[in-house]
Amino acid sequence: MSTELEIEGVGITELADRYGTPLFVYDGGELAGRMSRLRRELHDSMEVFFSLKSNPNVSILAVLHDNGARAEVSSLAELRTARRGGVEPNDIIFLGPGKSQAELEACLDEDIAAIVCESFGELALIDRLAAARGVRARVALRVNPSFAVKGSGLTMGGKPRQFGMDEEQLFAAEDLVSRHANVRIMGVQVYMGTRILSEESVVENTTRIFALAEQLSARLGFGLDLVDVGGGLGVAYFDGERDLDLDLLTSRLNPVIDEFATRHPDTRLVMELGRYLTAMSGTYVVRVRYVKTSLGQNFAVADGGTNHHMAAVGIGSYVKRDFPMRLLNRIDEPATETWQITGPLCTPNDVLGKKIPLPPVRPGDLIGVERSGAYGPSASPVLFLSHGYPAEVLVHDGQSYVISERDQPEDLLRRQHLHRLPVPAVEG
Repeated sequence: MSTELEIEGVGITELADRYGTPLFVYDGGELAGRMSRLRRELHDSMEVFFSLKSNPNVSILAVLHDNGARAEVSSLAELRTARRGGVEPNDIIFLGPGKSQAELEACLDEDIAAIVCESFGELALIDRLAAARGVRARVALRVNPSFAVKGSGLTMGGKPRQFGMDEEQLFAAEDLVSRHANVRIMGVQVYMGTRILSEESVVENTTRIFALAEQLSARLGFGLDLVDVGGGLGVAYFDGERDLDLDLLTSRLNPVIDEFATRHPDTRLVMELGRYLTAMSGTYVVRVRYVKTSLGQNFAVADGGTNHHMAAVGIGSYVKRDFPMRLLNRIDEPATETWQITGPLCTPNDVLGKKIPLPPVRPGDLIGVERSGAYGPSASPVLFLSHGYPAEVLVHDGQSYVISERDQPEDLLRRQHLHRLPVPAVEG
């Protein structure tokens, strides 16, 4: 008898039959355990802020927050999600290169810990909005540093970027503090990149960001109430990659943090993490509708594809390699064949996996894309062919809970408004 995948004691067939497919399933124990272990091993002075962009579901946030995470947000919806999930304003930072006036006003009205400012124009707008409210806005400057550190799957600093203000520009702006009377510049944020799988790179990033923050605060004359070292810790998806060794990382990183915290005991230290916290907990589950061969290749055509999981084809890392995948309802059967795993979309690009080793695949089988808890539906073209969002389910201690409902056709049509143009009369 074949063995199937179980998540927190619940069989994958039961979940697929109950909630339908395609489906994102999250392991609540893995989610909570990963956050709590990080909190135990990372230096006490370093606070972990969950980047909602990686998975903006309020229940995912709540699990992480209950285990010690704060919140990093980049939109009004994410700000409201963080508050709804129980995060206090003083534990929220808001960043993004193109914040709207409404978003900045919400930050001021909520009195969040810091607005991470990414341009001189934005700083001037914050100053005007704060003046209108009779408050001083707390602002951390996002710096685009002159240095770059290797080891990132997607580099965010050290080159011309839409993110942040160039290091050289900031060091030259000696009157920056005095020109913005309604802003309290109180910190520095630097984000070097994402999907970092090198412990040495994380330590070097952090060391250089601490030094840059001290130099900039001394040059411009503002206090360091907050230093945000970015984060970007990765998980291994592809052949040849390895996961970060948390024991090794913290053994090398904690002394660097301790040295800075000793010099600046009143400075709040922030690390932003998204993928690292959520990716391992998630599985994207699709059901095979048809199997076929084409020019000697095996194809399994499933009910979900890149419309729900664009990251699985390399978006974000710009590398088209396969996420780990397996047959979920027969996990003990040996892989004797190779399969192309495709979705239902009318495009040849709708391929979740190429030449995936699997047992013989049959219609009705369940295939899982693993390590899929980050950048799933929210980073995918879910409205292509009007399929809409899949259901999302959280499982913990033998119980499953819907945390996001599946879109139905009526949900998509409800947003549309029918308007017909007048039909010209036909003469004669």
